[in-house]
Amino acid sequence: MTNWKLIFCSLCLISVMSATFGLEVTMSQASMEVARGDDVRLMCTFKPKKPENDLIIVTWIGDADETSGDKVLFGNYYSNTNKVDIDPQYVNRVSIETDLTTKTSTLTIKQVTQKESRKIRCYVQIPGDIEGKPADTTFLLVQVAPSQPVCKVVGTAEYGHNISLTCVSEEGSPVPTYKWERYSVKNVPQGFPIKTTEKDGVLSLVNVSSETSGYYICLSSNKVGSAKCNMTLSILPPSMNLATIGIVAGCVAGAVVLLIVIICCCRKRKQKQKLKEYQMEKPAVEYHDNSPLENIDERNIDTIAITDERTGKARNDNFEDRYDDSGSGRDDFRGRENHKGSRDELRDRNDDRRGSRDELRDRNDDRRGSHDELRDRYEDRRGSRDELRDRYEDRRGSRDELRDRYEDRRGSRDELRERYDDRRDQYDDRRDQYDDRRDHYDDRRGSRDDLRDRYDDRRDRYDDRKGSRDDLRDRYR
Repeated sequence: MTNWKLIFCSLCLISVMSATFGLEVTMSQASMEVARGDDVRLMCTFKPKKPENDLIIVTWIGDADETSGDKVLFGNYYSNTNKVDIDPQYVNRVSIETDLTTKTSTLTIKQVTQKESRKIRCYVQIPGDIEGKPADTTFLLVQVAPSQPVCKVVGTAEYGHNISLTCVSEEGSPVPTYKWERYSVKNVPQGFPIKTTEKDGVLSLVNVSSETSGYYICLSSNKVGSAKCNMTLSILPPSMNLATIGIVAGCVAGAVVLLIVIICCCRKRKQKQKLKEYQMEKPAVEYHDNSPLENIDERNIDTIAITDERTGKARNDNFEDRYDDSGSGRDDFRGRENHKGSRDELRDRNDDRRGSRDELRDRNDDRRGSHDELRDRYEDRRGSRDELRDRYEDRRGSRDELRDRYEDRRGSRDELRERYDDRRDQYDDRRDQYDDRRDHYDDRRGSRDDLRDRYDDRRDRYDDRKGSRDDLRDRYR
């Protein structure tokens, strides 16, 4: 045992010494939890074997996750050119800052999504320094509130069946937990029936009945938030299958149709049988002579009465009196003459029919002539319609000409209105000049009145002087 302990201690010392003398990369945090849409800063520190190196490559990468199985490359840093290569899908969202003095590299991700929820690795490559720990990881958990869950019923909601109520949220990180609650019709909390199980959002109900009906609510929650869905469960009594109902209804309808067809066939067969029996029966024909009265016209033929053996009724009742069979032996000659007269009447009727045929033929010819006249009238009307159309086109053209004339007259009216406005302006100007002249005349007239007043004053003075002269003359005398 002591030898095994010595070997184990020596191996530990060797690993520690190799770690101290090789590359060592460490992350600032082993795990980090952030909400979706926040910014994240991850920092790793590396200690190379040599203090100065010509080339240092720092790579930030995301390990494959369980859902997609794809890796995510954020970018690389090259110390010889101090250049940073960012993956095209993360341009303007990811930045890498590396300080060779402090041997630190910082990855900044803006507005993280659920795609970045995975292990993020910081991998350092230095030529000639391959021993030690060249990479370290940090588990980034992007928290997302659960989305609105979807509630469904799996199974047949009828008496005696087993059903399941499912509740699933499409989004949620970490994985949300589900909890079912039951309420009565009066919104009072109730417990679940016996043998009811609940696991991962699935509520299993066994041997359901009317008491299982109610109002069910599923709550989906995680660290970020929660959401819920509700549903009303109604358990119905067992009913016939729709397929069975359809088969029964089809059989009943087929039986009814078949019964109707049989009845119709039987009726047709009876009607045909009666018709055959009626055709097989021969009607009895009876011949009667005319009565030996002098008032009967010779043109009337013997009345033939055909009686039906079944009914015994006469089919022709044109005459009221029939000749009695007892008098047939007395006037055989007269009967022959009556037969001769009937032949003459038949000949006359035939001639009448021929005449009527000729009349019908004449009527037909007249109708044909009238048909030709109607055709001629139709052609005349058609020609008149063409003439009316031509007249309409002529009138339409004349209307266009009248419209053009109206437009010309309207333009001339506008010109006359403009001329009238110009003349009116000239008249107003002349009227203003006349008013000015009239004012000037009034001014001159006023000056004339002043001169007249002055003249009157001087005349009065002259009269006064003349009077004073007369007084002096009188005194002198």
